[in-house]
Amino acid sequence: MQAFFQKFIAFFLSILAWMGIIKPKEAKPVELTVMTFNVQHFENMNTCEIDYGSYADFIRESGAAVVGLNEVFEDQLAYIADELGWESFFAPGCIIGGRRYGNAIVSKLPLIEPQAVTVPDPEFPAYDGYYETRVLLKCGVEAQGKRINVICTHFGLNPDEAENAVRSVLENIKDERQILMGDLNLQPDDPLLDPIREKMRDTSPLLGDNCLTFPSDAPDRKLDYVFLSRDLTAVSADIPELILSDHRPYRCTVMIP
Repeated sequence: MQAFFQKFIAFFLSILAWMGIIKPKEAKPVELTVMTFNVQHFENMNTCEIDYGSYADFIRESGAAVVGLNEVFEDQLAYIADELGWESFFAPGCIIGGRRYGNAIVSKLPLIEPQAVTVPDPEFPAYDGYYETRVLLKCGVEAQGKRINVICTHFGLNPDEAENAVRSVLENIKDERQILMGDLNLQPDDPLLDPIREKMRDTSPLLGDNCLTFPSDAPDRKLDYVFLSRDLTAVSADIPELILSDHRPYRCTVMIP
């Protein structure tokens, strides 16, 4: 009887809404703060020692709910996630010194369907130099009932790697509620960024003059980015003046409609 009564009330309210007598409540936008941080396998560049505590303290106090991490060994992720008490996921790109190495995410919010998407290695390399296999870390998170999708990645220094990484990003970004963040190892005037900018909104203009992220002790170039799908709005963005890793972090607050 109670279930029947609830259905009747819902039906009655829908009729009133259709007649224009009442208006349905509009969902309020939700703010979500995210951050990308190349952590240089959690080495403290001031002491040249692994320092999970300082990284965890900064991440916890940053106000970010979702943090993408670059240059992480898989076995390190448990330490930082335990320090924070947050959920985490690791996406391996390659093997270095017998250890899996890649990107990770730590989140106050539950991670939805996290997965690793390997960026194909160049089939016929056009450039000389060192190569590492790269990876996209994809996941969803839900903030106050609103789902948003996140890609965390780290492009290689070799142009072949970057070209393949851009293609992989374009194949995996969605048109709605999508954040792309990471160390892209490209400066803002690099044409490789143009296809991403055609599909997504670069939050860099919000940074003003404080947009440089590397090296952290005297930054002279911008290598780290946060891009948003065009249905999202960046409320604020900043580069905290932190000298811990060799990169500075990049924090952005996003409005989810």
